[in-house]
Amino acid sequence: MDKRIVILISGRGSNMEAIVQRCAEQRWPAQVVAVIANKASAGGLGFAAGQGISTAVVEHKAHPSREAFDAELARVIDGFQPDLVVLAGFMRILGAAFVQRYEGRMINIHPSLLPAFPGLHTHRRALQAGCKAVGATVHLVTAELDHGPIVMQSVVPVRPGDDEHTLAARVLATEHVIYPLSVRWFVEGKLAIEDGLVRQTDGASQVLM
Repeated sequence: MDKRIVILISGRGSNMEAIVQRCAEQRWPAQVVAVIANKASAGGLGFAAGQGISTAVVEHKAHPSREAFDAELARVIDGFQPDLVVLAGFMRILGAAFVQRYEGRMINIHPSLLPAFPGLHTHRRALQAGCKAVGATVHLVTAELDHGPIVMQSVVPVRPGDDEHTLAARVLATEHVIYPLSVRWFVEGKLAIEDGLVRQTDGASQVLM
């Protein structure tokens, strides 16, 4: 039976688009069954609806607390019975109880080579630190923000004259490669967690250079 994927977004959802497209083109044993946003204005909702994917909005501002928002979001997610929850530019910090509910079946992508530069403004901070390479990290979600077992990383050299915008654009292009691939590995059962580390069971490289 196909694995059921629910994707959470806050904006245009370019990583969501990449996952939806690769899933169809490569005939994964999976289906994106819903795209859920925390803003009705999220541009990615239109793309998802155009693909015949169910959409939903759970406005964080409509709830009096993070716990109340998390509870409603979980209720909506669970209605789609997902095997995997994918955070694709979902700009809300999720509480520990929510994360625990989906432990082992929720993944995120972050635009840095974690554990370096968790949080916001990653490219600006990397440039200020004089980093010679940056990248992106796909990881399983844990209660600690932008941590959790690493599934795959991309490495992007910093070029002379780069600013945070040029760097962000090149990193995003690699995200559109490593995130769909990581999701495919998950739904195909090709990821194993051993001693807190994620191993690709076919021996495929977990680094995109």
